[in-house]
Amino acid sequence: MSRQQFGTYGVWLAERTWVPGTAAVAERLGYRTLWIGGSPAAELESVEAVLNETESVTVATGIVNIWNADPVEVAASYLRLEDAHPGRFVLGIGSGHREATPERVRPLAAMRAYLDTLDAEGVPTDARLLAALGDKTLALAAERSLGAHPYLTTPAHTKHARGILGDAVLAPELKVSLAADADTARETARAYLARYFGLDNYTGTLKRFGFDDAAFVGGGTDELVDVVAANPTADIAAAALRAHLDAGADHIAVQPIGSDVLGDLERVADSLGLTDA
Repeated sequence: MSRQQFGTYGVWLAERTWVPGTAAVAERLGYRTLWIGGSPAAELESVEAVLNETESVTVATGIVNIWNADPVEVAASYLRLEDAHPGRFVLGIGSGHREATPERVRPLAAMRAYLDTLDAEGVPTDARLLAALGDKTLALAAERSLGAHPYLTTPAHTKHARGILGDAVLAPELKVSLAADADTARETARAYLARYFGLDNYTGTLKRFGFDDAAFVGGGTDELVDVVAANPTADIAAAALRAHLDAGADHIAVQPIGSDVLGDLERVADSLGLTDA
């Protein structure tokens, strides 16, 4: 798998949101990688459904949780999908969150062991990505995979990550919250972000790159919400996506968090010029 196969723009949706028809529309809109968010099970049935529905896009997991999915089973699923759809699937894996996974201890060592099993079971280095926020995990991503897939970050983090990753692929995600006005868009974003702002790895990373404790009070300041959930127009969202590319990202995944997922994807695609191709 090469960085060119990711394309510049992709779509990140929770696994349950990839209902039949969604992937085909996203592909027609010009997005080149479709990310299956959440923690897909080891069988990767949701990935298979998206691959079957599309013709040429890359499909990636964002991410398979190493504590919940047996690596031998995951490797077998990868090989099955690679046989049916050669060169179209990238296995994204990650160690999840301490708050949600009590067994999450020594996550970096656990990730190395998981990668060792994937190696032994025949999953190529260039067919996998790591969810990575901290410097050590970013370095591991560059060493043992195609690259990194950071979630809920800022352009400042993207610039920093590029320095650690070197030539490895950097594919962050950005939420977009489109609405008639900024206040409505921010209200939607704050409701969506509430669970993430309760997770130390995300809040810790955001604090490392420009925000203090006060920024998270009341669901997040406007400045914080706007940088991680671009709003309220498609043109503003497009500019925010390009800011990550300017900071060093190879690819950026769009996550619409409003109620009209396909409509928002179309509006953003139009602003990015994808539908003109």
